[in-house]
Amino acid sequence: MKQILIIGNWKMHLNVHESSVLVKRLSDNIRIYRDVEVVLAPPSLSLYSVSKEIDRRKFHLAAQNAYFKDEGAFTGEVSFTMLREMVEYALIGHSERRIYFQEDLPTIRDKVASAIRNGIKPVLCIGETKQEKDNGETKQVIHDQLTTALADLTAEELENIVVAYEPVWAISTFQGTLAKPDEIKSVIDLIRHNVSELYGKNAADKLKVIYGGSVDDQTAPGYLAIEGVNGLLPGSASLNYKKFTGIVEAAHNHIHR
Repeated sequence: MKQILIIGNWKMHLNVHESSVLVKRLSDNIRIYRDVEVVLAPPSLSLYSVSKEIDRRKFHLAAQNAYFKDEGAFTGEVSFTMLREMVEYALIGHSERRIYFQEDLPTIRDKVASAIRNGIKPVLCIGETKQEKDNGETKQVIHDQLTTALADLTAEELENIVVAYEPVWAISTFQGTLAKPDEIKSVIDLIRHNVSELYGKNAADKLKVIYGGSVDDQTAPGYLAIEGVNGLLPGSASLNYKKFTGIVEAAHNHIHR
């Protein structure tokens, strides 16, 4: 059994003080489990202060976004180089970045390569929209998003990649509907199949694939029970310390059930 990965994406919520309060509540309620890795993804403004407050035995950090150039005249941007001593992970290709900020496949590919170059593990978010699903384009969308993002990586570098399947049609932000277990499993299998064709079956089997899409403490046990799911990526539920604690507990209980 792989260590279960739980990543809480705070999105554009909480100022520095509010982030500190949430970290304190999470620290007081979440226990250290060797079989569950808990990652927090605060907004960039709070990353530094949170990095000084967290117990690194209990929590790791993820950036929500970064720019693929290491340095230069790019006003307002934060590079992976600037983040590399602060975070272990970075979310890349999240549906909100693709939809609201028009991040295309080459941009996401360059971000993945930059994260790896700077020793940060990319959490590559992929998933189809409702229209793409309804049009029967899921396989093509997943293939294109995945293979393009991994295009510049070696088999050794792939070991540091996490793939997060987030069907846009199931995300609460977009008034989504809950995905059924068989729908999730079919895409998880597709992801591993595509990786197997690129890097071989062994690499596909070792790949960590997590699920995001209306994840909370109530739905977590069901999602974790799906074969091939190695963790979860909750959004709004990660802002509620009771719900997020429940998700972590569900991950621990899943291993020891």
